[in-house]
Formats: sequence, structure tokens, C-alpha cells
Amino acid sequence: YILDTSVFPREHELLKQLRTATFEKYGHLCELNVPGDEGMFLSMLLKIINAKRTLEIGVFTGYSLLITALALPDDGKITAIDLDKEAYEVGLPFIEKAGVAHKISFIQSDALSALDLMLSQKGDGQGRAEEFDFVFVDADKSEYRGYHERVMRLLRIGGVVAYDNTLWYGSVAKGQEELPEFLRSRVMEGVASYFYDGHTAIVEFNEFLASDPRVDISQVPIGDGVTLCRRLR
Repeated sequence: YILDTSVFPREHELLKQLRTATFEKYGHLCELNVPGDEGMFLSMLLKIINAKRTLEIGVFTGYSLLITALALPDDGKITAIDLDKEAYEVGLPFIEKAGVAHKISFIQSDALSALDLMLSQKGDGQGRAEEFDFVFVDADKSEYRGYHERVMRLLRIGGVVAYDNTLWYGSVAKGQEELPEFLRSRVMEGVASYFYDGHTAIVEFNEFLASDPRVDISQVPIGDGVTLCRRLR
């Protein structure tokens, strides 16, 4: 109902085309991109906080990246990090056609290495770096804690970081005794370990965030769960 009523009628045509191109190339792995309702939520959030400089950790084909680029002002800047440049290039023609490619700087790297390099190159000698208004994280769940520690040094005070998949197919509430039916039915190598490892990592990360005094948090039940953290200090 939400998608049909509020999302798809307002979804940018190039976002629709990017979703289709992703499905045609990757099949069910298109789910690695954020769903449309979450994308609309992130777009609204970016506009509310007047974000101008953003960081995206985990890009895939760039659905959320295009959403961000469309939401930022013309002089806005996005630093996007992902190892998989081939997937990024699936979405690049749609980004270019939308006229927002000039806002994006893509870094092909694992995220931790890229973040460490950013901190070392832009630091002022006090372990601080040029700051972002907004950070979106949708990458290796086992590294969320490591991303968080680095993001806290890259995000301005009052800035927001959003962590994706913090409900992990609903398993954080139901436990991980059984693989979800829709995953169990898929023939995909490593799907069980992917689910169980991700479950453990997300449960631990959620508990960590709940006790982190550096941030205000709000876990939003949209998509597969998005946790917003506003940096306090």
C-alpha cells in the first residue's frame, strides 16, 4: 500500500529505470539496494537537515546514491565507497542522465581502508578530519562497529549517520533459530552463513549503539530497519 500510494507515483523516472536495470543484471540481489519507501525517507531526511556534504559506505548499483544526489543542492558533494566498481557502473548511466554525477566522488576500496585514509589525509593533527553532514552505511555488517568509530570522527556534531539493515529480516526480535523461509527457498551458496553471521553482528551492534553516549538514536522500522544516530559530541 505505501509503495503503490506514496512511493512509486513520486519516484523519479531514472530511479525506476535503475531499479529495473539492477534486477535485470542481478536478479533477487537487487534487494541489496534500499527499497523505495526507505529511499523516500532518506531523501526527506537529507532535505530536512539541509545536508550538503555526505558519505555513503556501500553503494552497489547506486539507488540510494542517486536518491542522495537528487536531494542535495547543486553544489552538494557525496563521497561514495565500495569495492565493486562493476556494480556501481550499472547505475552510473542513470546518475549521469539525471545530471548529478558532478556531485559524486567514487572510491573503489574496502570501507575501513578508505576511511582510515581519509582520516590520515584530512586530519588536523588532532585526529579530526573534514566533516560530513550525513553518512549512510549499508556495507559489511560485521564491520559496522569499526565504521561507527571512524564515522564519529568524520561526522560533524549534530550530523546524522544512518545504518541500514538493523532489523536483519526481523531476526533481531525473533532470534536466529531458523533461516527465514524466503531465504531458505533460495539456492545461493553461503546464504545460511550470510544470514547467521549478519544476525549476530547486527544484534551486537544494536546493543552497542543503545549504550553509546556520543549519539542520540532512533531505530526506524522501515525497509529492513534503519537506525539514525545524531552525533552529540
